[in-house]
Amino acid sequence: MPGGAEALDLPVWTGARGLSWGPRHRNAMAHVDPEVQEECLREDLKFYFMNPCEKYRVRHQIPWKLGLQILKIVMVTTQLIHFGLGNQLVVAFKEDNTVAFKHLFLKGYSGVDEDDYSFSLYTQEDTYDSIFFAINQYHHLKDISLATLDYGENEDNRVGLKICKQHYKRGPMFSSNETLNIDSDIEMDCVYLDLQALSKNSEDWKESSFFRLEFYRLLQVEISFRLKGIDLQTIHSRELPDCYVFQNTITFDNKAHSGKIKVYFDSDANIEECKGLHISGSVQKTTHYVLVFDVFVIVTCLASLILCTRSIVLALRLRKRFLNFFLEKYKRHVCDSDLWKFINRWYVLVIISDLMTIIGSILKMEIKAKNLTNYDLCSILLGMSTLFVWVGVIRYLGYFQAYNVLILTMQASLPKVLRFCACAGMIYLGYTFCGWIVLGPYHEKFENLNIVAECLFSLVNGDDMFATFAQIQQKSILVWLFSRLYLYSFISLFIYMILSLFIALITDSYDTIKKYQQNGFPETDLQEFLKKSRRKEEYQKEPPTFLSCACCLRRKESDDHMILIN
Repeated sequence: MPGGAEALDLPVWTGARGLSWGPRHRNAMAHVDPEVQEECLREDLKFYFMNPCEKYRVRHQIPWKLGLQILKIVMVTTQLIHFGLGNQLVVAFKEDNTVAFKHLFLKGYSGVDEDDYSFSLYTQEDTYDSIFFAINQYHHLKDISLATLDYGENEDNRVGLKICKQHYKRGPMFSSNETLNIDSDIEMDCVYLDLQALSKNSEDWKESSFFRLEFYRLLQVEISFRLKGIDLQTIHSRELPDCYVFQNTITFDNKAHSGKIKVYFDSDANIEECKGLHISGSVQKTTHYVLVFDVFVIVTCLASLILCTRSIVLALRLRKRFLNFFLEKYKRHVCDSDLWKFINRWYVLVIISDLMTIIGSILKMEIKAKNLTNYDLCSILLGMSTLFVWVGVIRYLGYFQAYNVLILTMQASLPKVLRFCACAGMIYLGYTFCGWIVLGPYHEKFENLNIVAECLFSLVNGDDMFATFAQIQQKSILVWLFSRLYLYSFISLFIYMILSLFIALITDSYDTIKKYQQNGFPETDLQEFLKKSRRKEEYQKEPPTFLSCACCLRRKESDDHMILIN
């Protein structure tokens, strides 16, 4: 008959896509036989919930989206490794310069810091010597330093040292009748020493009244200066070098007035554009290759983003069709669990990962071109995107029955574990506050809340137990007895009870999943609807192609209930 089924406006069976309609009836679905419309919806749902291999058997098309995701994993990981190797050079250069500065500007520095990254002075003479030593070292920097350093300008475009001291308006001194006489208002005095002033006779600025320190009311002395440097080791990696500005600060802290002045050295390194940089060789050419690769990564992630967004939009349309049909036929709403099955959470994860990769790659390109210096933000974006990409590999492992059991166990136990952790966290916080306030004065691991939380977490994992018990000071018998009761009860409660319950929740979920595999999973409205297929035999025909045999996992018909929706 001329024109075939479409000429007669009859529904046409198209295999993978269920039923298709003639041109005049595509816009008149409301007048179609309800049973035919139901079958069309059912076949569309079955096709949507197939995995890529099953869709390939039905549609005979290469799974481009799957191939794109595999390509993206390789490219994003390669990009991260290349960026990480370059970032290692930046971190190493900053750390090496900080150590070098400490040896240059801190008199008597042994290379070993105290717990708070400081070292201490105990006499007035040592304090004066340390201050004058730092100033003289700055003056003769180019004659003594091994690095390629130059003097930097401060906020006022001046080259030199800025020295400030803070002190009480009236110091904490005892009068003859042993009463404390103090005015807690803080005053600050600053002096600026440029290179010209330092080149004069040193006795001129050393004898000034500014350096006559009244230690009984002195709070701190702060010496700040800027230096410029260049990281030439990146040239060996065929990259353009980075230029740095080091904001260095030496702080002499006497706020405690305990007879010990703590000396801190802080160096904040900022990367700036190198001006007047002329480098010949293959460095510039290699940089262009890296930028081209980053552009290719952005294009790949953009394609993945568009495909996944399109899939979510089509899924929402299909869900709307299913909701309207279910409400019209059965006069009730679909349960929430079925509604969420239409939103593929793996696609959401891929979209977030793609957005992070695109933004991070743009920042990386700007960093390589020396237009930006925000390594931290770029590292966070590229690191999180790579993490999400590799977590997304779990989705493909779910196509194998043995791995899918583990994945289903993780999904089933996660809500219970989160609720359990919320309850256990309340007990953990209680122990944290209690240990901080009681044991803080007697144990270095309980000095502040952050350290207490870390110490208790290590105890839960069985780390450093004996040292925690042994380091408690025995100055107070009451506190010593309390520490034993505190530590024994915490370890017993969390290791023997809470961790056991934590494992029991996961084990219970695993047993439930295994039992469901043997007896069948509870069926929802969506699953019952999909089982009523009239054309099920159409999906059993598989093309004898190499990709179907070598790459796609074949399931037994009896196993279909195990993984209905991936």
